[in-house]
Amino acid sequence: MKKIFPHQIAFNVIPQVDAFLDTGYTKEEMKMENEGRRIMHLPDFKASVTCVRVPVYRAHSVAVSAEFSTPISLEEARTALKNAPGLQFVEDGYPMPLDCAGKDDCFAGRLRRDCAMENGIAFWVCGDQLLKGAALNAIQIAELL
Repeated sequence: MKKIFPHQIAFNVIPQVDAFLDTGYTKEEMKMENEGRRIMHLPDFKASVTCVRVPVYRAHSVAVSAEFSTPISLEEARTALKNAPGLQFVEDGYPMPLDCAGKDDCFAGRLRRDCAMENGIAFWVCGDQLLKGAALNAIQIAELL
């Protein structure tokens, strides 16, 4: 019986998180784009986001395609990801929600050139949304200060 989600969630994937807006995007998708602008201090940041409910125990996952104004090598991108605080880079393979559950850090892997963008890269990120979120971020920022 469907009580919480509009469709059966077990053994399913639902490409809707929160209510739809007039644009066809959901409130959660717009929140993700707006948070990206705020976190990166880039008021012109643009993202095409699709949020999907996937029945996993715990952890959010994100497929990232990033476009740069100038070319970036995979080695430069790999080095930046490896040096990012709070992020562990998976060299061979890719992170999965089961690997991230219960851990404070986020994990990235499956780094590659984005074949649709001239100066683009693509990679996969997973993180435990109950541990790595606004509350932990605030504590970590306070500790740095």
